[in-house]
Amino acid sequence: MKAVFQTGGKQYYVSEGDVIYVEKLNNEPNSEVTFDEVLYVDGKVGDPYVKGSKVICQVEKHGRQKKIIVFKYHPKKKYRKKQGHRQPYTKLTVKKIVK
Repeated sequence: MKAVFQTGGKQYYVSEGDVIYVEKLNNEPNSEVTFDEVLYVDGKVGDPYVKGSKVICQVEKHGRQKKIIVFKYHPKKKYRKKQGHRQPYTKLTVKKIVK
């Protein structure tokens, strides 16, 4: 069974047993989280959401991604700015998709 759900301003196409990384959620590790904003389930397309459908996931862990370097400069103006950024994430395992 396949589904498309929405969280953190992004959409995820998943099936049962998939491991996905989403924007950080305020849930404890080893707890369950339910997503009600389901856009698609096995051929059913919602307007905008499929009524009664949900995706149940288990929170595996929280973490931060690899560091990226943000470097800004203006040529010939002696302006240089270097920053680093690590985006927080939550690792989820899809347990069940309810139609």
